[in-house]
Amino acid sequence: MPFGFCLECTSGGARAGVIHTDHGSITTPVFMPVGTQGTVKATTSEKLKDPIGAQIILGNAYHLFLRPGVALVKRAGGLHRFIEWDRPILTDSGGYQVYSLADMRRIDDDGISFRSHIDGSLHLFTPEVVIEAQAKIGADIIMSFDYCAPFPCERAEAERAVELTTDWAKRGLSPYGSRFTNRDNEHEQVVFGIVQGSCYPDLRRRSMEALLELDFPGYAVGGLSVGEAKDQMWEITELVAGGLPQNRPRYLMGVGTPMDLVDGVACGIDMFDCVMPTRNARNGTVFTRKGKMVLKNMAFTDDFLPIDEECGCDTCRDHSRAYIRHLFAAGEILGPVLATHHSLYFYCDLMRRMRAAIEADRFEAWRAEFTEQYNSGEHRVARNQ
Repeated sequence: MPFGFCLECTSGGARAGVIHTDHGSITTPVFMPVGTQGTVKATTSEKLKDPIGAQIILGNAYHLFLRPGVALVKRAGGLHRFIEWDRPILTDSGGYQVYSLADMRRIDDDGISFRSHIDGSLHLFTPEVVIEAQAKIGADIIMSFDYCAPFPCERAEAERAVELTTDWAKRGLSPYGSRFTNRDNEHEQVVFGIVQGSCYPDLRRRSMEALLELDFPGYAVGGLSVGEAKDQMWEITELVAGGLPQNRPRYLMGVGTPMDLVDGVACGIDMFDCVMPTRNARNGTVFTRKGKMVLKNMAFTDDFLPIDEECGCDTCRDHSRAYIRHLFAAGEILGPVLATHHSLYFYCDLMRRMRAAIEADRFEAWRAEFTEQYNSGEHRVARNQ
């Protein structure tokens, strides 16, 4: 069906809704596992669907542009067919990745020229090139090309980020507009605008107002979680979310911890992504209802409880902390796989539980209960008698 967002109910500032796409509907709030290079590391499309319950995944234009290349993905029939994923896909424009290559790129009004981190080859990303690449990749939701200012930065740098992001957003609409069915694909694709402005409230308002005039189908809050204090991040998030239309999805980019997701939903955010659950899991740290758990710790050597006794994932159903710790100690690849499955399930289930609390109009009470439990950190260790 045509892309759209239906706000179904609220509880305080928290929202529950549905995003409709040609690859299926997405209930919100939603967490998007990050599949930067066409794969969510240490898992499969089948596991992501069931039991993890991922509704949408994220790819990245920068990485896919460099490897395997847009032309190859197009020949494969688009990213959905290439990776065998029949649910929605969102692609990030690559603006943040280019931002992180500070010593390998040059920015001007036209776009960003950079050298590949793979082979040093020189490339130029313009707003038009970035949108065209994402269109050929076949994402359902395409992100506008933006300039992410570093933190901290002088006001002049933040102003430049707003000006470039606004200009690039306008130019990015020139190939197709904000909604289109690309000739290479058989489904509708839409473009989201990205609000920039660092931690300057008036610049955030300026960026938001300029993007609202372009009437994007959805809007993202970019340039956060790059070093600013938590209170600054939530001040800006709440400011921007409060100024965006009620009938458009709101996406907070690159955030974050389980508590970040809860606090973001309280601010009125609908969509989240972050590498944290998968990256930490591959290194032996998982998330539970009682906070983080470092599975490599000696304390879990003889602990035959599941990672989280209340969790419904396959890892917790079938395996103990002791076994998974053994896998990491032995360098077995199954350790990161099982840990990844648990943390992704935990994140997606967290969104499901928040939605249920919003539907029951008790989100703030649920939030207080979750926060107390999550911060308790009381991981009981069972000893083999």
